[in-house]
Amino acid sequence: MGRYVGTVARGIRLPIIRKGDALDEMVVQRILEASETEGFSIRDRDVAGITESIVARSQGNYATIDDIAADLQSKFGSDILGIVFPILSRNRFAILLKGIARSAKHIVLQFSYPSDEVGNQLMEESLLDEHGVNPWSDHLTEDRFTQLFGGCLHPFTGVDYIKYYRSLIEGEGSSCDILFSNHPQTILSHTRKVLACDIHTRARTKRQLLAAGAEKVFCLDEILSAPMNGCGFNPDYGLLGSNKATEETVKLFPRECQTLVDRVQELIKEKTGKTVEALVYGDGAFKDPVGKIWELADPVVSPGYTKGLNGSPNELKLKYLADNQFAGLTGQELHNAIVNQIKQKKDDLVGSMESQGTTPRRLTDLIGSLCDLTSGSGDKGTPVIYIQGYFDSLASE
Repeated sequence: MGRYVGTVARGIRLPIIRKGDALDEMVVQRILEASETEGFSIRDRDVAGITESIVARSQGNYATIDDIAADLQSKFGSDILGIVFPILSRNRFAILLKGIARSAKHIVLQFSYPSDEVGNQLMEESLLDEHGVNPWSDHLTEDRFTQLFGGCLHPFTGVDYIKYYRSLIEGEGSSCDILFSNHPQTILSHTRKVLACDIHTRARTKRQLLAAGAEKVFCLDEILSAPMNGCGFNPDYGLLGSNKATEETVKLFPRECQTLVDRVQELIKEKTGKTVEALVYGDGAFKDPVGKIWELADPVVSPGYTKGLNGSPNELKLKYLADNQFAGLTGQELHNAIVNQIKQKKDDLVGSMESQGTTPRRLTDLIGSLCDLTSGSGDKGTPVIYIQGYFDSLASE
C-alpha cells in the first residue's frame, strides 16, 4: 500500500475581516502561505471552503432593526401582524423579532410544538403523552400551554423562549398574543396578514396560508431582498441566514458568492497551475443526537461553489465487497481485488448493490458540513478550510 492518509481538512487562519477587504486575494495568499509553512503541496481537486460570515463581512452586508421594520411596514402596514413558526434562537431570530415587533402595533406569535423546525425543543415529547396532547390536532393558547407544561427551558441555553420572545415584542411597544399549533392556518382566526418564519418549509407554509384565505403572506426570504435606505440585502434569501451583529444590527447571508469562488479558483490556478474547487459554506447539514437540534438554520449549506462540486458521491461500499464478492479473499489478494473493482466501477452506481449504504447526498452538503465542523462557530480563527484527498479512493496512488 503506497499511501496511508486519505482525506485531510486543515483550518486556515485569516486576519479579522472588515468591509472592503479583498477577500479573494487574502484567502488565496493564506492558503499558499500555509502550504509553505505546513509542508503540503497544492493539488488538483483540493477544496477551499470559505465561511459565509467573512464573505458577508467583506461585503458589508448588514442591516438595522429599523431597516427590517421599514420593509415590513411597506408590505404589511403597521397594525396587526401574525408570525408563524419562528425558530428558537437568540442569535438567529431574536434580533429579527425586535424589528418585526417594531413594525406593528400588535403581534400574534404562533409557535410550532413540541419543537421548532430545526429541533429546538419547547418541551420534551414525553410530556405530550403524559398530558394526552396531540400536536397535530390540538391548538393551544398561551394560558393552556402554561397550565399543561409550565415554564419550558431550552435544554442547552436554559432560556424560556416563550417568555423571552414576549419580552422582546413588548419591549418594542407592541402588544402580543401567543399560540401553539402545527397548522399555519390557525393564525388566520387572529389576523390575515402573516409573516412565515420557517426556513426549509416556507414555500409550503405560504401556499397553505394563501389557500386558507390569508390576505398577505410573505416569507423571511422576501424581507430585505432589496435594500431599504441603502442597507444590506440578499436578493435570494432576504433575512434567511442572518445572524445578530449588535443589539440593533444583523449580518445578512452573503451575496455574489459564485463570483468569489470562481475568482479564488482562478487565482490559485494562475499561481500554482492546479485546479482547486472552492465553496462558500454556512451551517452544516447534520443533527445533534442528544439535543435533537438539526444544525441547518441557514437556507442552504453552500450559496456558491465551483462546478467541480456539482453532484453526489459515486462510491462503492468496501465492507459490502469484502463480505460478498470477495468473502473468500484475505490480505493483499483482497486489497488488490477491491482496488481493481474500484477502478472498474460504473460512472453511475445509483441502485447498485455494491453502493448500498453510501451517503446519497450532494457533495456541497457533505463538504460544507465537514468545513463547518472543522471551523466551528467560536474562537478557532480558521474561517477557511483547506481539504485534500476528499475525492480519493483506496485505488488512488
